Amino acid sequence: MARTLDINQLVNQPEENRDGEWEEAFLHAFPETFVQIDNPEPQVGPDGWPYLFVSTGGQEATESVAKVIDWLADKGIGLAVNPSKTVPDFVFPYGLLWNYKTRGEFLSPMGDELKSGDVVYEAGQEVHAGPPSDEYLPSFVKNILRQFLSDQGIEKPKIMVMSQDNKNYDLVFSLESFGSPPEEEHPGIAEALAWFLPAHYSLVLGSEQELPHFYDL
Repeated sequence: MARTLDINQLVNQPEENRDGEWEEAFLHAFPETFVQIDNPEPQVGPDGWPYLFVSTGGQEATESVAKVIDWLADKGIGLAVNPSKTVPDFVFPYGLLWNYKTRGEFLSPMGDELKSGDVVYEAGQEVHAGPPSDEYLPSFVKNILRQFLSDQGIEKPKIMVMSQDNKNYDLVFSLESFGSPPEEEHPGIAEALAWFLPAHYSLVLGSEQELPHFYDL
């Protein structure tokens, strides 16, 4: 009950009063509360991705958020909280949900600041490369990614992880396995893939001709 009261207080805060501290409090309290499922069928959000719509508060809020997250993580579906408002109180892309399922937190520390743009590996530079571990990319997430890419006509996607320091890793997708799309399409492809991944992951589109061995997703 205490966590429910916390959530009710948080979602009633005016938008202008919501800062990083508000977000941290919300993400801490939310998994321990209960919600009402507005529609059992996932709905397509304004960004084109599927979300389960849920509401906080009220006598109908009887579904455990922890169980809802666990279910969504296996389905490749995001979560929108109080979407009937002009602006939902929180929108969880799929990557945040499976990060919570596997690590117990929606947002993990990012280490070195992630930046958009080209990632450059110098010729002769020592790098560590190989297939992603099950901890880094669980099998249920691979299944979701494979299905999404198959729906886009990509039947044999290839990936690997690379690191220059064995601390910070890039998840690299093979451009050739994607059909070698033109460079102007790369940002859109990366943005789509990022919806499926935790916020602290670094995602790269790279060529098999210039990088170490890739592995089947």
